[in-house]
Amino acid sequence: MFNQSIFSEKESKENLISSIRESELVFVSDVFADEYIGGAELTTEALIEHTDKKVFRLKCKDLTPELIQAGLLKHWVFFNFSMLNFNLIPVIVANLNYSIVEYDYKYCKYRSTEKHEEAEGTKCDCEETPFGKMVSAFMYGASNLFWMSNAQMEFYFSVFPFLKDKSNTVVTSVFSNETLEKLKSIRTNRNSSNRAMIVNSNSWIKGVDNSIAYCDEKNITYNIVSNLKHEELLEAMGSYEHFVFKPKGKDTCPRIVIEAKLAGMNIHCNDNCQHITEEWWSKSYEDIESYLLKAPERFWSEINNSLDKNETISGYTTTLNCIEMEYPFRECIVSMLGFCDEVVVVDAGSKDGTWEALLELSKEYEAGKIKLHQNVVDMSHKRWAIHSDGPLKAYARALCTGDWCWQMDSDEIVHESDYEKIKPLLRQIPKSMHLLALPIVEYWGRDIKARVDVNPWKWRLSRNLPHITQGIPGKLIRRDEEGSVYAAQGTDSCDYIDANTLEPVPCMNFYTADVHNLRISALQGNEEALEVYENWFNNVVENLPGVHHYSWYNLERKIKAYKNYWSKFWCSMYNVSQEDTSDNNKFFDKPWSEVTDQEIKELAEKLKNRMGGWIFHNKIDFDKVTPHVYIERSQPKIMIDKL
Repeated sequence: MFNQSIFSEKESKENLISSIRESELVFVSDVFADEYIGGAELTTEALIEHTDKKVFRLKCKDLTPELIQAGLLKHWVFFNFSMLNFNLIPVIVANLNYSIVEYDYKYCKYRSTEKHEEAEGTKCDCEETPFGKMVSAFMYGASNLFWMSNAQMEFYFSVFPFLKDKSNTVVTSVFSNETLEKLKSIRTNRNSSNRAMIVNSNSWIKGVDNSIAYCDEKNITYNIVSNLKHEELLEAMGSYEHFVFKPKGKDTCPRIVIEAKLAGMNIHCNDNCQHITEEWWSKSYEDIESYLLKAPERFWSEINNSLDKNETISGYTTTLNCIEMEYPFRECIVSMLGFCDEVVVVDAGSKDGTWEALLELSKEYEAGKIKLHQNVVDMSHKRWAIHSDGPLKAYARALCTGDWCWQMDSDEIVHESDYEKIKPLLRQIPKSMHLLALPIVEYWGRDIKARVDVNPWKWRLSRNLPHITQGIPGKLIRRDEEGSVYAAQGTDSCDYIDANTLEPVPCMNFYTADVHNLRISALQGNEEALEVYENWFNNVVENLPGVHHYSWYNLERKIKAYKNYWSKFWCSMYNVSQEDTSDNNKFFDKPWSEVTDQEIKELAEKLKNRMGGWIFHNKIDFDKVTPHVYIERSQPKIMIDKL
């Protein structure tokens, strides 16, 4: 057990940050048992005692945005949090993986609906107030909700029905093994008189005056016990016959009542003790002890499930005449199967045998591993390019069932050494981030050259949330005279967008502004910058999972694809028309109709040897040699034999 004491206010923020980073879990509460011995604090402490995980205890008043940032990758558990800065709750909900142990009714500003009515003379309506709504949102954002009794949980459900959708567990009060053994010893060796014990309390809800009135009515001799340490209080239970506890409001699972019963006392309580209707309460001492001994297991089982959750990944890709285009679509799918729980493939209506090849490939794997669908695109429609790209990817994405989605183009391959890196990476993504960019190796003409003139990243991994789709951002949507959608420059129609607002989805990226400036400097001829960028790039490719892109690997194939496909594709997507003229041909100073296959072959060889990349929106200029970097990593094994 990580028996970390709480830092005083004078200790530095750096120490708090360090302690959080060194821990596995962060327990947050107003106070802990080292400062105040209450039922809630004893339960919190007992939970910590029943684990060997590194738990850091943090007081609510000490929580800051900086500490939240330090603990983004940890699991947090919130207990009593009345001293929490409630302005932090939206930050917590958006960023942290956390659970809540609810000891009372914190959505009510009095933490008791009965006390609320007593104080204000009106029924509690805190669930309708900003405060109550904030607490309910806090609870809804939790991975797990833990309750003290079934009656408490059901009452919460009656107020906030949406909490039923969460992972809900009734834990009850939690005891250390030593406390249960001590209570058994007290029960076995009782030397009691026919008197009642009433434990004094300043808390309204504990109803001390109710307990006194009850004893007076029943002519029961009683003593009001005050200022005893917890161990002394347990010992004192052995000398009393009765325990009287008549709370004025709902007390979720009063620990002291359980202790009194296990000490062998006769219990006099009312229905506000919410655990007394549960089956375990009316059983034998041994059965009650057995139930209580399993309480830590109920808690830690759910926490461990959250910590060890095997989140699923759906890979998805789209295909269209991949055999004709010479895309490594089979290898693309097989590489995704190395780490994805399923791979969704949507074909746009291939006519070259691609669909049939996909059907054969799916037979090689267990049913459901490869999910094939066809969504045939009308290639005669003037906006066929729009329909065959972003919307087709969105269609494929909508068929994914995993927790996460991994998107691939059919000429991209995941390296086999990256398979085992991907699922662990999921646990390191802050809760607030829904989209992640990862490295991409853009080969240029051979297996050792990688392009520098294009970004080394691509949107790749995203949470499978219903509002995330792929398409044209709203500000770039255009319509022609017939009302058909086309795209303005600045999108390729498959951006990640919010389906409701059409705004781009924020992306988490390893590619920083400093690295971008370094890359631009390298492109401008700074050889030192190029060397530094090459080292950075190889390090990123080796340590972060990504893909190897074969679009420009075979430059002869790529030029032919521009001639026969891509030039028409861009015209359709961006609503432009281009005649086959020398001015519109970015590769040759002649119309495409006059270009021979031999000329294409010769140009491809020249580009491979003399250039390190070229964006073909501009005319090729061999006087402007594009820098490149060399890749240290070998190609994916699945591609070595193919190429």
